[in-house]
Amino acid sequence: HVQLVESGGRSVETGGSLRLTCGGSGYNLNDRQCMAWFRQAPGKEREGVAIIGSSGSRTHAGSVKDRFSISKDNTKNILYLQMTSMLPEDTAMYYCAAAIGTSCSGGWWLRHMDEYNYWGQGTQVTVS
Repeated sequence: HVQLVESGGRSVETGGSLRLTCGGSGYNLNDRQCMAWFRQAPGKEREGVAIIGSSGSRTHAGSVKDRFSISKDNTKNILYLQMTSMLPEDTAMYYCAAAIGTSCSGGWWLRHMDEYNYWGQGTQVTVS
């Protein structure tokens, strides 16, 4: 079965950088897929951070554009989120998500969590 496992979350200072990793297993790398990062801060709704489609097309939320960058290594089936110039409002639990069998592009995929079949357990990022 499909599994997504995030890692890399920790406490960082304002202005610092961090890279999150999500390892995927249980699905064919040749399948069309939409991979994404979401985050949820205490008391707030989960929000889309960034997506990357099978073709490599990427979309980032406005709040993180120019600071965060999503990428993936297809040979290792690993998804990354490189975060720079971090702010206290980036504090949240970060989740990796996958929609297997479809590709994606554009902001619509950042707003429709129900399109994602699989989710990781989350990794905590704290910025102070």
